[in-house]
Amino acid sequence: MIVKDWGEIQESIKKKIYYPIYLLMGEESLFIDASSNIIEKQVLSETEKEFNQTILYGRETDVATIVSTAKRYPMMANHQVVIVKEAQLVKDIDALESYAANPLKSTILVICHKYKSVDKRKGFYKTVAKNGVVLETKKLYDNEVPGWISDYVKKRGYKIGEKATQLLADHLGSDLGKVVNEINKVWISLPKGGEITPGLIEQNIGISKDFNVFELQNALSEKNALKAFQIAKYFGENPKSNPMVVTLAVLHSFFVKVLIYHSLKDKSPKNVGSELGINPFFSKGYQTAAASFPVAKLFAIISYLREYDLKVKGVENQSASDGELLKELIYKIMH
Repeated sequence: MIVKDWGEIQESIKKKIYYPIYLLMGEESLFIDASSNIIEKQVLSETEKEFNQTILYGRETDVATIVSTAKRYPMMANHQVVIVKEAQLVKDIDALESYAANPLKSTILVICHKYKSVDKRKGFYKTVAKNGVVLETKKLYDNEVPGWISDYVKKRGYKIGEKATQLLADHLGSDLGKVVNEINKVWISLPKGGEITPGLIEQNIGISKDFNVFELQNALSEKNALKAFQIAKYFGENPKSNPMVVTLAVLHSFFVKVLIYHSLKDKSPKNVGSELGINPFFSKGYQTAAASFPVAKLFAIISYLREYDLKVKGVENQSASDGELLKELIYKIMH
């Protein structure tokens, strides 16, 4: 069985519906860990785990060991759980096909194959899909991250506003493991049902609510030179918290979307949100930017961003700091 969402595995485990082999693979390790953890924590009782739960690591094991462990019978329990972490490091992992073709029903074998997928053309993948469960995870696109953050927070009984959501997404990117770790820092001091605000994010994570790339976008859109240069100064003084390469990537994505906004016939918030892959809440910001920057200027800005991306990487730049380069770039965008 092939599942598209780790939540399907979560629901089946809660209902005590188990499969003899799970292949958890792909680019997004957070969903692999979440699926593995729920099996590790909920299938066996604490007493049963002592004799019936085995954790193997790909760097230290091989196919023969995995198979011999999986073929053991449980002791004083209905199942044994065998979890292979870092399975992408197991040599000849496809050789598990013979076990997958006839797995022991009392064993729950979990293969955690991170950062990439097994070869779908080979028998191992096809056999697990037939006799067990396959979950293939993929990295989210940048424009999918805000929605994911909002859903993640709300499903856990907290609140988060649009600005706070975008602040986290712009600063942390699409590494969901990092996103979750940082959000957890906020929850420590927040009662259930409370709201994650920009102020709490600044206090607990260290992302300034006033000096961040989201506010820089707004300052540029409004042609507020004072605020834009204040943010540039702050970025220059705090380069580790505000990497120039990240700032440039976010600005590039923003101005490309402003360019697309110009071409839209239907500029209603709903359609803008759909076409640009953003929350409709932020459509007004794109309207403001489009009014400030005509199409010809946007093409020039996108060219500047590419130029300064090269300069940050040392091309035709021998001494200018990232902060100095950002100030130069802002001046060019504004004029």
